[in-house]
Amino acid sequence: RFEQEARAASALNHPNIITIYEITKVNSTHVIASEFVEGETLRSRLAHDALAVQAALRVAIQIADALAAAHQAGIIHRDIKPENIMIRPDGYLKVLDFVLAKLTEHASPMSIAEGLTKQVRTGSGMIMGTVGYMSPEQARGQTVDARSDIFNLGAVIYEMVAGKKAFDGDSAADTISAILKSDPPDLSAINQNISPALARIVRHCLEKNPEARFQSARDIAFALEAISGDSGTSAAALPVVTTAPAKNRERLAWIAAIAFLFLGALPFVIAYLGRGTEETSAVRFSVAAPEKVSLKSGPSISPDGRRLVFVATDSSGKNMLWLRELDSLATQTLPGTEDATDYSFWSPDSRFVAFFAGGKLKKIDVSGGGLQTVCDASEGRGGTWNSDGVIVFAPSSGDGLYRVSAVGGVPMPVTKLDRTRQESSHRTPFFLPDGRHFLYTSLGGGVDSRGIYLGSLDTNEAKRLLGVVSKPAYAPLGYLLFVSEGKLMAQRFDTRKFELSGDPLTIAEEVNSNPNSGSAFYSVSQTGVLSYRASSNSRNQLFWFDRAGKSLELVGLPGMFNPWLSTDGKRVVAEIADGQTGAHNIWLLDLTRNLTSRFTFETTGNHYPIWSPDGNRIAFSSGRDGVWNIYQKPASGAGDAQALYKSDIGKRVSDWSADGRYIIYEAEDPKTKRDLWVLPLEGNREPIPFLQTQFDEFQGHFSPDGRWIAYTSSETGKFEVYVQTFPVSGAKWQVSTNGGGEPFWRRDGKELFYITPDRKLMAVQVDLSSTFSAGAPQPLFETRIGGQLGTDNRSHYVASADGQRFLIEVAPEETASSPLTVVLNWTAALKR
Repeated sequence: RFEQEARAASALNHPNIITIYEITKVNSTHVIASEFVEGETLRSRLAHDALAVQAALRVAIQIADALAAAHQAGIIHRDIKPENIMIRPDGYLKVLDFVLAKLTEHASPMSIAEGLTKQVRTGSGMIMGTVGYMSPEQARGQTVDARSDIFNLGAVIYEMVAGKKAFDGDSAADTISAILKSDPPDLSAINQNISPALARIVRHCLEKNPEARFQSARDIAFALEAISGDSGTSAAALPVVTTAPAKNRERLAWIAAIAFLFLGALPFVIAYLGRGTEETSAVRFSVAAPEKVSLKSGPSISPDGRRLVFVATDSSGKNMLWLRELDSLATQTLPGTEDATDYSFWSPDSRFVAFFAGGKLKKIDVSGGGLQTVCDASEGRGGTWNSDGVIVFAPSSGDGLYRVSAVGGVPMPVTKLDRTRQESSHRTPFFLPDGRHFLYTSLGGGVDSRGIYLGSLDTNEAKRLLGVVSKPAYAPLGYLLFVSEGKLMAQRFDTRKFELSGDPLTIAEEVNSNPNSGSAFYSVSQTGVLSYRASSNSRNQLFWFDRAGKSLELVGLPGMFNPWLSTDGKRVVAEIADGQTGAHNIWLLDLTRNLTSRFTFETTGNHYPIWSPDGNRIAFSSGRDGVWNIYQKPASGAGDAQALYKSDIGKRVSDWSADGRYIIYEAEDPKTKRDLWVLPLEGNREPIPFLQTQFDEFQGHFSPDGRWIAYTSSETGKFEVYVQTFPVSGAKWQVSTNGGGEPFWRRDGKELFYITPDRKLMAVQVDLSSTFSAGAPQPLFETRIGGQLGTDNRSHYVASADGQRFLIEVAPEETASSPLTVVLNWTAALKR
């Protein structure tokens, strides 16, 4: 029966229930191996004082959720008490001893020191439970059901807010008598901060008759959640008291209890497990994408360490989120997540995955629930979700961070770009255990500005922690994780002082990352599980291809991206990012001699370069003013760059008209998302709005005759390529048929190229003679460009004048098929 009940308990899958990893038998002794939970028990917490009402509600809701999951699986705990509730440093709790409570049911009567389980044999049966928390039916030795756990929970809630036990006598017999006959003093009379609603809930839990109590733990959780905002206090995660003597006493109590139960089996356990160094070893294994499916992102692992999701493209070219249970060999899609990008993140209870798609922040219940749109997010760059239901996220690549309720609402700014430090983007936030502070990445600015920062929901202060451009994460046991020069690193981080200490330690070599954007393909759970996607960290390179997709020639330097071809086809201008700081600068490539030279030298970043039609000048977006403004500089490199247009909104240069009169650029407005504007280079240079709607419009490209503009828009819910007249007349044509972006005209105007979501290069025959007309799109070949359609504002390719050759930014070949690595007990590697 022990194994039957233990295996039933081990099947429980809930973030608030301790995980059982192994059940075995050594000779005649049963052995259970479970997860180690860092923190302190609720008993230790209550030794200091009663909890604040809001803190007690958070604890009670988590216990009720755990019991609901257990009861649904047919498991009754029978011994809910403060000693069996472990609170982690991040505020999450674990309910302990689901198996041990059942294990002791048939044990001999015994008396153990207060705080351990007491059993008393009576004439009518066995009293199983802890005196002071047991239900009346337990006290009578009667058969119990899930409603007994509800009584136990009521007694625990009472003690948390009252500061004393609901039932307490001079002896065990007196306490049992009180449980059977007396009601505890009303909570509202003990503590005026306790609302009548909470007092009624507790009283309802403590009814003597099981039929008069709440009939399910799910009902209790719902009732507690309904009043959880009544106190008006902050819903921050429960703070942890770190008094060393209290921790030591608690640890000794647990050691004593474990020794008492298993002392006789100790020699056999040691002989059987023989763990020695093996117990402290990290375990690694790979998770590959399903057959005919290619990975397009890194992993996002659930806080409980049981699931991971990733973006992948199937054989039809559809990008979706895929879910993998780590205890299963099967991988499945999450319906409704089409066009998801590589910035997904989990809810703290591991039930929901939030993701960006189609210009929206969405969430989906991974157990099969519905899909919900949370808010707009034109080109999301990461998010994080705390236990109070607050999401902090980056809605775009050129703005600060915003907060929004996980149930939906209007986003409100929580960080603001500091233009005095030339910040251009805040992204990839990650909540710390208190649920109020978070880490994030800041891009732009100089080497003394960009890096990993600390932010807060409660203040506008920002603290720079590291000068590394990388997605940050915090892992239990006190580590800040980041990627530097392709290595996944961990450094000690004090979440009370918010300070780093010691030297960074390497967790893994060659982790896929991008210093341009700060993205890094790794994820860490709250239970010691780490996952990452490996890469040789070879940098993208420029290759010439013919129309059949045959590679013709490698040109330029590794890491060149966002290429633009001069009108005469002899020179290329492109960006290269510093491998550590992420600072972008512009380089020139002479194709006739395959020689490269650096064109800009600022530490604040220069982006999106394009040639003037005569090849004498280069226009680009620069962050030197604290916001991306439009500058130009002689192609010879002589002289300083001159501003063409400045404003308070960041601008990304897209194209220069063939007659040299206009530059089209993209600007982002919080209300209208990405818009297209035209900058006249004559007269007063006052920008003219070309497209300014509720949708994204970007990647504008002038036709050779200057009468048309091709661009990418999200107006149908997915990115498609369109053509409109210039100036705008209202006439519009959709060119792509099943998703597309990055339009590029052939020099004679007879063909328009674009890239599909599955990275195929398409060609469309067009006629510009009178009005616009286009034929059916025809695929040329599949490319290996990096990034995802609609999330990158750069051009990954350019076409030669005759459309017979294409200069394409190619990602390293192995990144499309490299599997995900999962590491269990990853911190063990740091100890060696």
